[in-house]
Amino acid sequence: MQKFFSQFFRNSPSSAAVALGLGLIAPSMPASAETDCAWSTITNPVRQVITCGSGLTVEREANTAITLFERAGDAPPSVIEIQNGAILIEVEPGSIPTQIRTPHAIAAVRGTKYVVDARGDSTSVFVIEGRVSVTKPDAATEVTLEAGEGVDVFPDMPLETTQWPADKAKGLLARFGR
Repeated sequence: MQKFFSQFFRNSPSSAAVALGLGLIAPSMPASAETDCAWSTITNPVRQVITCGSGLTVEREANTAITLFERAGDAPPSVIEIQNGAILIEVEPGSIPTQIRTPHAIAAVRGTKYVVDARGDSTSVFVIEGRVSVTKPDAATEVTLEAGEGVDVFPDMPLETTQWPADKAKGLLARFGR
């Protein structure tokens, strides 16, 4: 049976003070109680790093709520859902794939590094390394992105792969200290 849990990372005034003063924000629920993933916090900017097994690392920016749908054992989650906010995903080549789902898009890969940014009206996917396939939830169309390419997914528009301008990519990656 597949288990799941939600983990919220809120940057309230009190947690921001703890993050700046101690350099640490603990998850609201211990990782060992619900998941086989390890949780840590890094700063500049403040974000949480979730490491699942040896194949998946997810960086989640502050105020991003996610849900992990776990597999048995120490395999990485089968699905990570994001409603609003951004995560940077690094998948080791040859590891078990994890789908990233937002209200507007589904991204799936093996062996790559990419960013998914879900907003109220759209989702952006940008590939740093490797290849990522992106579909809409209705799976009517699919595009494959390569390094330096991105797609902005809107509910009523077709998917269009583009080479992202350096300033757009740099702005998104800066949110993850890169």
